[in-house]
Amino acid sequence: MIVRLQACKSCLSRGEFPPANQLRNSRCLSFGARLSVKVLACFLGLSHGTNVQASSDPSPGKPSQASYQNQQLNEGPWSIHVARIPRIGGRYDILAVHAHGAAVGLSTVTDQTKIVSPARGVPIAAINGDFYQREGVFSGDPRGLQIAEGELISAPDGGASFWVDAIGELHAGTVHSKLQVTWPDGTSSDIGLNGARLQGRAELYTSAMGASTRARRGRELVLSHVEQVPWLPLHAGKQYRLKVTGIHEQGDTRIVPGTVVLSLDPSVSRRVPRIETGSEIVLSTATEPRLRGVRSAISGGPVLLRDGKRQAFKPSETESHVLSSMQTRHPRSAVGWNEEFLFLVQVDGRYPGFSEGMTLAELARHMARLGCREAINLDGGGSSAIWYDGAIRNRPCDGRERRVANSLVVVEKRPPKLEPARSKSESPAP
Repeated sequence: MIVRLQACKSCLSRGEFPPANQLRNSRCLSFGARLSVKVLACFLGLSHGTNVQASSDPSPGKPSQASYQNQQLNEGPWSIHVARIPRIGGRYDILAVHAHGAAVGLSTVTDQTKIVSPARGVPIAAINGDFYQREGVFSGDPRGLQIAEGELISAPDGGASFWVDAIGELHAGTVHSKLQVTWPDGTSSDIGLNGARLQGRAELYTSAMGASTRARRGRELVLSHVEQVPWLPLHAGKQYRLKVTGIHEQGDTRIVPGTVVLSLDPSVSRRVPRIETGSEIVLSTATEPRLRGVRSAISGGPVLLRDGKRQAFKPSETESHVLSSMQTRHPRSAVGWNEEFLFLVQVDGRYPGFSEGMTLAELARHMARLGCREAINLDGGGSSAIWYDGAIRNRPCDGRERRVANSLVVVEKRPPKLEPARSKSESPAP
């Protein structure tokens, strides 16, 4: 249910959604219904001019359902969209979704909610994800890490990432790639995954890339498992013993089921030992920290809050443009959480007089106001978009929803199917 009210800033600083008994002329509706009601609440705070379009839970004091609110703050001015998801009870899952279910390509957040398997649940909220390659044959390649349904489809780049571990705990922090191949003579080479092959590097391509590697020129090795057992998709934190089943010299090698392709820049080909069909190598998908068992992960950055404390933002001296972006108001997206709730947060920007956008410091402060203990920034600007219950809720600064690489999608799990009770006459004989 969505209602419109005014709330005092002290309530917002505690992350409180005003309870139903503070609303006038409201009525309880099931999830997905819409109601617009103008009310006044928290009378001492009216002078702050904080307009909020918010959801109300059916059980005040015991919020158990996902909810949404639009906070309109005069101090920015800011229009802030917040989807709040209960963490307790295991009712919801967080998925990292890539456009078209692949490793490259672009689509809107709205379209990405539509490719979630019905078996995983019903999408109820989503937000755009990582920074990404915008043009060329590798458009949609995330800048950093992505793990989707347990499959490692993009390697970390040493920046900040968000992930859900094997037991459902949430994390944000720096993740480094340790992906490498070990050659028959014991030497090793670092590798990338499903992106543009860089000069002096090797790049591994999986079926998530599509029909072929798209790499130009260079030697490419077709690899399969030495034991000819099912071994794909790739998972983080594992080692695979592989053998070379084909060698191609012109690039853009076809990726057939059950294989991956290792593409070597010419300078790498000259450094590695002689490789022939039948040669064996070891592939490692290690990361630091270890991500074995992680089913959902996505990069972004920087980290905004750690244990409730706002973090300092220190780009390198060669990234002056990044520092400028951090200190300038732009549309922003972020994900944060505490022990009880996950928050998807989007701030409209580049609309003078309506919503100016936030600096990263302002975004971190607001995430703390909502009650987040941990939070991480995501891609912003024209990519910034939040989807809730079937519709984009913010005002994209491009005037329309931009196609992006990936997103975080929250699904409400489907209840398990119960076996029909047997009558006495149907009971199996002893």
